[in-house]
Amino acid sequence: MDMTIFPGRLDGSVGAVPSKSQAHRALICAALADQPTRIECGGESGDIAATITCLEALGVGIARQPDGYCVSPMAMRASNLREQGKPPRPLRGHPSPEGNVDGGYDNAVNQNSQAQPVKLLCGESGSTFRFLLPVVCATGRNVSFIPKGRLPQRPLSPLIDELVRHGCFLSATGSVPFSASGQLVPGRYSIDAGVSSQFISGLLFALPLLDGDSELHLKGRVESFPYIELTLGMLEVFGIEAEFDGILFSIPGGQKYRSPGVVNIEGDWSNAAFWLGAGAVGAGRITCANLDVKSRQGDRAILEILKRFGAQVDADNSAVTVTGGNLKGLEIDAQDIPDLVPILAVVAASAEGTTVIRNAGRLRDKESDRLAAITDVMCGLGAYIIQTEDGLIIHGGTALKGGRVSSHGDHRIAMAAAIAATICMSEVEIRGAEVVGKSYPRFFDDLQSLRIVDSG
Repeated sequence: MDMTIFPGRLDGSVGAVPSKSQAHRALICAALADQPTRIECGGESGDIAATITCLEALGVGIARQPDGYCVSPMAMRASNLREQGKPPRPLRGHPSPEGNVDGGYDNAVNQNSQAQPVKLLCGESGSTFRFLLPVVCATGRNVSFIPKGRLPQRPLSPLIDELVRHGCFLSATGSVPFSASGQLVPGRYSIDAGVSSQFISGLLFALPLLDGDSELHLKGRVESFPYIELTLGMLEVFGIEAEFDGILFSIPGGQKYRSPGVVNIEGDWSNAAFWLGAGAVGAGRITCANLDVKSRQGDRAILEILKRFGAQVDADNSAVTVTGGNLKGLEIDAQDIPDLVPILAVVAASAEGTTVIRNAGRLRDKESDRLAAITDVMCGLGAYIIQTEDGLIIHGGTALKGGRVSSHGDHRIAMAAAIAATICMSEVEIRGAEVVGKSYPRFFDDLQSLRIVDSG
């Protein structure tokens, strides 16, 4: 689907969509719990639908309701499965991501296949794939993940290396379908924390299910730690304990997920940032409601960054209002806020002077190479952006002209292009705009509701 956006003033109020990050975590915890859980979450994105589809395939009952979901847990905890027979012995030796070293990958899957694998349609959702892979390994299920788009090529090692070392049989990285079987065993896990916080979250969901205690050692610089804090917060809601000293997680085994009864999903700061950024670069005044300014979501950092740019930001306990100002370029460390980079690039293009965004190299492994994609889109509209190895240098103050750009198959690139279009001199046609459905299906409806005034 192509979408044409005309330049013009945005003004008004819009409600933040439910947090995709929180919803993934709540659904998985509820699926492992002792009792049904009601998850209050108005609206569903493509990524959340992928997690729901996979959980239903694993035997979870999920009833959609007007205000969210009622999740009836699955009888797939490791303790239940062990009653059916002894788990397979853990593998020995050091596996290679290329596969088939020490029998740890494809050739070992068939040795442990006692039934046809459960097909898990994870789509393009990295959270669905990376969270559920350790979980199904902890429960001894024989599954086959079906990833789409760029997801099969996105990094999966060192997570698969640790799962194989601890008793599981997995396909080689990049395989479609991606098979997983075997029984994860407790022990000492070690993982490079600089690749993806999702690896760590997946193990944090899985290790409490095992019979014995485990340790999870984080090597190197931890990227996107606020997302790990989101996981720890949801685990706490469901009664799961995990101690962390800054380097090492100590995780008692034999724990039970205990349903709190109801979980409310707060507004999504990552997607709200597009409206707040629009307020900063436009002539209007935009309010985004349903936001918790005390949230653990790292992307609430958008408030302080927009203030540093020079925008006027007013916040209370549930809403944020942003209006433009005399924006000036600045330096931004994106280590913990990679999802904000696309909209920050739009704001930076509107600011006087130079903005430097650093520590964003992981964006090259998202739904697109986001550093390359945002550079292509914004330069196509008339901005002056230079890519670096791990970030962007944006020379602002140049009027954007409009034109025809590609979404690059990436929801955040499409949304950034749409916000940029509102301040261009002529219309912008976005090719492949339907990708916004991955995280924000009603994005263009909400954009229309903010009273776009055609400048022509």
